[in-house]
Amino acid sequence: MEFIFSLEEITSVAEKVVAQNPERVILFHGDMGAGKTTFIKALTNKLGVKGATSSPTFSLVNEYEASENQLIYHFDFYRLKNETEAMDMGVDEYLYSGHWCFIEWAENIPNLIPEKHSVITIKTLADGKRVLELQ
Repeated sequence: MEFIFSLEEITSVAEKVVAQNPERVILFHGDMGAGKTTFIKALTNKLGVKGATSSPTFSLVNEYEASENQLIYHFDFYRLKNETEAMDMGVDEYLYSGHWCFIEWAENIPNLIPEKHSVITIKTLADGKRVLELQ
């Protein structure tokens, strides 16, 4: 499924993505600055996170509590040197917890990704709009 949107429309696209009932583990692909973290913020808001969210670039993972005591884990593996680092932080426990896991730069942990997952790819168009593809 594909969506073309402006940043002003990001909330409605997040609603549409959640309505598609994706897998709880979602990989986010896109160039630096494509809007992966911005879209994850919209998703967390849609799922009921009330507080501020931010990129876990240096901490590797941020945990948020959403509505109905759901947990959301937001990973950013951009700075990861190897999969062993992810294993050392217990990534497998997060990924198989049944909670939402949003993963940026998942290509840095290819052998650790659960078989059941969804993929969101975001690209920036020349006019500043984004193309989001959900698989």
